[in-house]
Amino acid sequence: MGIITKIESQKKRDDRVNIYVDEKFFMAIYKELVFTFNLKKGQEIDPNYLKSILDDEMYMKAKNDEMYMKAKNKALSILSKASQSEKQIKQKLAKDYEEDTIDRVIEFLQKYKFVDDEDLASRIVNTNVNLNKYGKNKIKQNLYNKGIDKSIIENAIDEIDTDKEFENAFYLGKKRYERLKNEDQRKAYQKIGNHLAYKGFNYDIIKKVLNKLFNDMDEYSC
Repeated sequence: MGIITKIESQKKRDDRVNIYVDEKFFMAIYKELVFTFNLKKGQEIDPNYLKSILDDEMYMKAKNDEMYMKAKNKALSILSKASQSEKQIKQKLAKDYEEDTIDRVIEFLQKYKFVDDEDLASRIVNTNVNLNKYGKNKIKQNLYNKGIDKSIIENAIDEIDTDKEFENAFYLGKKRYERLKNEDQRKAYQKIGNHLAYKGFNYDIIKKVLNKLFNDMDEYSC
């Protein structure tokens, strides 16, 4: 048997400590293992038994840390190519890594803003409104497809200006109208309505656009 006579933090690595038994250096371990095994100065221990246990724990922690680094590097590689939601990263890591490792990676990514679903949702909305000129329904579906949480989606959608959405719908409707104006008006009306629905606009906006394009011809319906 032996007595733990000192437990001191390492100067160069604050996550590790040196253990001394009977005034002699015994081994270096991760600080958290001191708490895991309730090690303390003055404690009587079996050096061989304790070393065996701590060696196993050190090996497992080193292995887990190695897996964490690999998972983190994979996540960063994925994000370097395109922005991803938290759910997407989890799904792409799940094929190769355990849940605990993935959770550690997500915590790191969130801490340093590599993954930020609220910011991602805002950027998708901005692009979809100003570049793609989509309506709310299609934008909402795009956000769902990214795996973004429902509450974040609703907040992002609420920020879309109604006048801007109508402006986009009318732009797309007028563009399609120029291609169809020589066709039978009933068919043109339906085609434009279907096109705007596909682009994600709701019935009320589609109706307003069609009425404006077709001089308020209420006899047609989309």
